[in-house]
Amino acid sequence: MPDFRNHLRVRRGLTFITGLVECLCFAGIIFGWASLVFVLKADGYFNYLCVNATGINGSQVVDCSGQDEQFSLVFTIASFMNNFVTVASGFIFDHFGTTVARLLGIAFHTVGTFMVAFSNSALSILLFPALSFIAVGGIMLLITNMQVGNLFGTRRSTVITLYNGAFDSSSALFLVIKLVYESGISLHACFLFLSVCSIIHVLRTFFLFPRTFIPYPLPDHYSYGLSCSKLSAAKRSMNVRSEKNTETEQFSSEPPAKQVIQLRHYLFIGTLNSTLQKLTNGEPSLVSQYINAFAFTQLCGVLCAPWNGLIMDRNKCKPRAEGMSEQEADLNSSVLSLFLTSLMALVFSVCAATPFLPLQYITFIMQVLNRSFLYGGNAAFLSVAFPSCHFGKLYGLIMAVSAVFSLLQYACFALVKSFLHGDPLYVNITLTLVILLAFIHPLSVFLHCRRLVSQRAKSHL
Repeated sequence: MPDFRNHLRVRRGLTFITGLVECLCFAGIIFGWASLVFVLKADGYFNYLCVNATGINGSQVVDCSGQDEQFSLVFTIASFMNNFVTVASGFIFDHFGTTVARLLGIAFHTVGTFMVAFSNSALSILLFPALSFIAVGGIMLLITNMQVGNLFGTRRSTVITLYNGAFDSSSALFLVIKLVYESGISLHACFLFLSVCSIIHVLRTFFLFPRTFIPYPLPDHYSYGLSCSKLSAAKRSMNVRSEKNTETEQFSSEPPAKQVIQLRHYLFIGTLNSTLQKLTNGEPSLVSQYINAFAFTQLCGVLCAPWNGLIMDRNKCKPRAEGMSEQEADLNSSVLSLFLTSLMALVFSVCAATPFLPLQYITFIMQVLNRSFLYGGNAAFLSVAFPSCHFGKLYGLIMAVSAVFSLLQYACFALVKSFLHGDPLYVNITLTLVILLAFIHPLSVFLHCRRLVSQRAKSHL
C-alpha cells in the first residue's frame, strides 16, 4: 500500500508540474500579440497597406494605419474564437471526456503553429486562420488542465487560479520569439519548434490524464492514466457525485460586467503597439522597450494568480457558522476575491486611459494583476457555485458571451481611427465608467449569502 500511495503522489506531482508548464508555454500565447506584431512588421506582413502621406508640415511620411488595423482585426478574430468556441469545447469536454477534448485541442494548436511557420509577407492572410486555431487549441488545453485542481482537495481553488495565471503568463512566449528573432533565428524556425512540441501534449494526454474526468471530491486510492486499473470505479464515484451535486441549490448569477472588463483588456492588448507608436512619436527603440516591459510583466501572471486562489481557499478553511452549508461557505469566500477583481479593473482602466508614457509601466502591472484575478477567479467561482459535471459547459457559455463583446474591440478601433481622429480618450472614459458595473457581482453574491443566513435564522424561530 505505501508503494501504491507513493506512486499516486508522484503521478499527481508530475501531472501538476507538467500541466503548469503546458499552460505557461503554450495555452495562452496569442495574448502576447503585441510582441509578435513587432516581428511580423519587421518581416513585412501586410506592408502593402502602408501608403505615402503628407505630414502636418508638408513632409512626406509613411502612413501604416491600414497595416495596424489589419493586425488589430487578426487579434480581434483570434480572441473572439478563443472565447466563442469555448462553449463547444466545454460541451465536448463534458460529454466525451478529457482524451477527446485534449486531442482535438492539440490538433488545432499544431495546425495553427504550422500555418504561421510556413506563412510569409506574401501569405499574410494565413495569420487569420492560424491565430484562431492557436487560440482555440490553447483554451481547450486550459479547460482540460483546470480539473487537476480536483487532485488537491482544499487547495483546489489555488491550483485552478495558478493554472489560469500560467495561461496569462504564456503570452510572454511571443516576447521570447521576438528576442530570438532579433538574435537571428527566423519566425519559421520558432513556430516549427512549437509544432513539434505537440508530441509532449499527446504523451501527457495518455499517461497523465484519465480518459474521462478527474472527479471531485476524489475517491480513496483514485488512480488515472494509461495504466489506470480503477477507471470504472472512478466513473461510478464521479456519477454519484454528479447526481448529488445536481440536487444541491445553486447560485445562478453570472459576473455582469466580466465581458466589459475582458473587452477592456483585449482592446488594450490589440492596440498596444499603435498606442505606443503614438506616445513615443514613432521611436522604434522606445516602442520595443515598452513592448518588452509589457511582455516581461505578463510572466508575473503565474505568480499573481494564486493570490486569488489563496484568498478563496483561506476563507473556505475557516470554521463555518452553525447551519451553514459547505457551498454557502464557498460562495461567501468568493466575495472578497470578486471585489478585488473589480477594483483592479477600475484602476487598470484609469491608468490605460491616461496618455502619459511613463505611467504605462503601472498600467502593465495593473493589467497582469487584474487579468490574473479575472480569469482565475471566474473559473474558481464556477467550480464552487455549480456542479462540477457542468463546469465545461458553463465556463464555455460565459466565455462565448464574452466573445460577442470582444468583437466590439474592432468597432472601438475603427471609431477611434475615423470619428475620433486617432484619439481614444472618449472610448477609454466610456469603458472606465461601464466597468463600474463590475461591482454589482460581489454585492449580489454577498446579499445572496446574507439572505440565506436570514432565511435559516427565521426557520429556527
